[in-house]
Amino acid sequence: MNFREGQYTIRDFRFASGEALPELRLHYRSLGEARRGANGKVCNAVLVLHGTTGSGATFTRAGFADELFGPGQLLDGERHYIILPDGIGHGRSSKPSDGMRMGFPRYGYGDMVRAQHQLLSEGLGVDHLYLVMGTSMGGMQTWLWGQMFPDFVDCLAPLASLPAEIAGRNRMIRKMIIDSIQSDPAWMGGDYDAQPGGLINAIHLLIVMTSCPLQWQKEAPTRAEADAFLAERIKAHAGALDANDMIYQFAASEDYDPAPGLSKIKVPLLAINSADDQVNPPELGLLEAAMPQVERGRYVLLPIDERSRGHGTHTLAAVWKHHLAAFLATVRPGTAG
Repeated sequence: MNFREGQYTIRDFRFASGEALPELRLHYRSLGEARRGANGKVCNAVLVLHGTTGSGATFTRAGFADELFGPGQLLDGERHYIILPDGIGHGRSSKPSDGMRMGFPRYGYGDMVRAQHQLLSEGLGVDHLYLVMGTSMGGMQTWLWGQMFPDFVDCLAPLASLPAEIAGRNRMIRKMIIDSIQSDPAWMGGDYDAQPGGLINAIHLLIVMTSCPLQWQKEAPTRAEADAFLAERIKAHAGALDANDMIYQFAASEDYDPAPGLSKIKVPLLAINSADDQVNPPELGLLEAAMPQVERGRYVLLPIDERSRGHGTHTLAAVWKHHLAAFLATVRPGTAG
């Protein structure tokens, strides 16, 4: 697929913290072209939002793009305008490791959503979205999109997320990830020359946080295989992550609490979670408690089976795309507002 890459710079972006950047760089990938409906507004744009530590590149890979964006598929790139941004602090968008380190403004999910809206409306000329969908952190931002810009999008599909404040085990692991970096003397207040050892401790916690016990037992059924499995994942994460960036990425969830504003979501919403998701375990009951407040919302809980991969099921579109297809069949483009 021929994904185009681009960059838009927002001038004088002010964060909720009161801090500002003279230039906030947002990198994005796109597929297809925008089309306008009878009302003159864009009617085929789809915004897909990635998870913590990730980037829009996640959705260009096999397992996601090959299941959704190909010819004749659900979000065919020849009929839809697919937009895959790198969130603030992630990918090739502005982030602490670009040079500001711990002097980078503190950002939250609300800031990230506002920046996405400016990228669309000012940078790409998109005045309306057909669909916002996201995975993990991107799923949480999808809930916020429905509250912050309720007339801008026709429907919402958050995956692997909960519409509730980050608390309990989820918050504890996030704090342990941050603390494991900042408590390492080699971190030096963010002014390190080489990645501090605390980054590996943070990666250990990230691996536990997103683990998939049943499938990992099948993939690594012996001690030697388990050790090799772990080493491979640590190596992959260590080669891609920066300690300061990681601190900011996990701290960004501290302003997240869509629960008080769920009744503001007026467009159709389909939430998809997995029964083996260790980040958002279904036994908490948080999704079931929240959904009655979403006027046109419903949810699917994917069962544990040979295809599920815990929290990571969100990028295996073959597992859940039939649910998304049935949902989208009920939504007429251009109907929001």
